[in-house]
Amino acid sequence: MRDEAVVGVGFPVARAGMRVGLFGGSFDPPHAGHVHVSREALKRFGLDRVWWLVSPGNLLKTRGPAPMAARIAAARALVTHPRVQVTDIEARLGTRATADTVAQLQALYPGVRFVWLMGADNLAQFHRWRNWRRIAQSVPLGVLARPGQRISARMSPAARLYRRDRIAGIASHALAMAPAPAWCFVNVPMSDLSSTAIRAGEKWSTVVR
Repeated sequence: MRDEAVVGVGFPVARAGMRVGLFGGSFDPPHAGHVHVSREALKRFGLDRVWWLVSPGNLLKTRGPAPMAARIAAARALVTHPRVQVTDIEARLGTRATADTVAQLQALYPGVRFVWLMGADNLAQFHRWRNWRRIAQSVPLGVLARPGQRISARMSPAARLYRRDRIAGIASHALAMAPAPAWCFVNVPMSDLSSTAIRAGEKWSTVVR
């Protein structure tokens, strides 16, 4: 096994044994709430890095997000933490589904311990994701509480199906090294910031115009 995975120009560098959180989304626009979640994930799950996977967009939707270049630029202007990296990995890989992205990253970075990061609102509807069982059985899931979603997340189909694979919040640092399926729900100081609300404002509309 190689000590270091260098996939190519534009891809992040990671060494075997590193614990990397994958934080996917449209980031339309990125905001301080995303940074807050990233910092909490680094701390609570004992991660070495968090990679933002800025999605090119859902090809099945008639209305896509703002241009990717604008979202990437805004994210990089916002992120100042040295262990949080903004990437266009999905565009480079040509993937849209999370299951495919995870599979390719695991093949490209042998020995790197990936954790898929999501808010509790995403766990509540995780069973609607394409190939969601394959995702859960491929990579540990780090779930961070968000306002109003704690109960619905814990009662979701995914949480019930994988109830025996849940790692207690007090042992959250063990998540990255746990074999999938494994998931951990942590309560953190929460942010109410929403990309939807920000998109409705004048500032982001002006940036992407």
